[in-house]
Order: sequence, then structure tokens, then C-alpha cells
Amino acid sequence: MSDEETRRSRGSSEARAAAVSDIQELMRRKEEIEAQIKANYDVLEGQKGIGMDEPLVDCEGYPRADVDLYQVRTARHNIICLQNDHKAVMKQVEEALHQLHARDKEKQARDLAEARREALSRRPGQGESQDPLQAFARVNSVSAGSPASFAGLQVDDEIVEFGSVNAQNFQSLQNVSSVVQHSQGRPLTVTVIRRGERQQLRLVPTRWAGKGLLGCNIVPLQR
Repeated sequence: MSDEETRRSRGSSEARAAAVSDIQELMRRKEEIEAQIKANYDVLEGQKGIGMDEPLVDCEGYPRADVDLYQVRTARHNIICLQNDHKAVMKQVEEALHQLHARDKEKQARDLAEARREALSRRPGQGESQDPLQAFARVNSVSAGSPASFAGLQVDDEIVEFGSVNAQNFQSLQNVSSVVQHSQGRPLTVTVIRRGERQQLRLVPTRWAGKGLLGCNIVPLQR
């Protein structure tokens, strides 16, 4: 990979991390608004369960004396304003998720195209061994929205190469973990066998909304 491609990949990863952070902040704001709405409904419930629509005057048209009219009016006003705020935040969340998913699809398409070009350039006849490497591990789960999902990894993919790790030097999953930790924010070439065909993917270990740097689980193959 050229320096320009590396910079572009790092920039895309940073932009994605910023987008995820923005979504998390919006979700925190949503939860705060929901808590405030509940608190105001609790105020109404404490005023004889008066709710949002019950009249504040008695049958003779006089202000009710059994409730705190100021508290009721204030709580009702707050609820209406907060519900509008909640609607606006949810629209922002929806738009941010749509943009994130669109960016992920574009990045995945670019990475797959780059992986195919690299695979073609590494075809036998360029001094490489003619014996294909064996798979040493299998992917048994991939979290949605994770770096692994972003790279195109799928459940039941058999891993032939993970960065510098292959069947010839693999001893334990600690080998893979070490490569991941030393490659945070930098693209790794991952070669897998999927439905009998070898595929090369571009995986960038990075912080995301879930645990770890990959968002997938890998288990050793028993040979």
C-alpha cells in the first residue's frame, strides 16, 4: 500500500471514529431528554394524576384548588418542549446512522477493489511459493458496525493470513492479538477462505462503540 493510500485509510478511520462519537453523544442527549420527560410526567402524576389534558377548572369554571396550577402548567409546557427536542434528536440520529452506513459501504467497496488488485499482483509466477497456505483460524462471530464488519469479514470465514500471522508461524490467538495491538489505526491484509474461494480483505483495527479493536471473535482451527 502506498503512503497516499495509507493516509487515506487512516483519514477514513478517523472520520468514522468521529461519526461514531457524534452518534454516541446524540444517544446520550436522547436519554437525558427522556429522563426529563419522565420527571415532568411524575410531577403531573403527583398532582392527582392530572395528566396532559385534564381541565384545570372545576365544574363551575373556577381554577381548581386541589392541585398546584403553576406546577401543572410548567410541567405540561416542559413536556411539550422536551418532546419536540426528542423528535429533533431522533431525526439527527437517523441521519447520522444513514451517513455512517453509506460511508462504510463506500469504504468497503474501495478496500475490496484494492484487495482484488493486490491479489492479482501476487498471482504465482512472481517468485512466490506454489503451495497455498492452510487456514489456521475461523471467524465465529462478527458484530454489526464493527471494524471487522466494516472490512467485510463474515462468520465462518477461515483465516489463512492475518497480517504477518499464517499457519506456519501461528501458535495461539495471542499471535493475532499482538498483531492487532501493534496495528491500531493501520490497515492489515487479512486473507480468508470463503465458500472455497480465497479473498483478501483490508482490516483496520480501531476503537469503536463496542469492545476491543475488531468486533469479531476468532477461534483456532483443530487440524
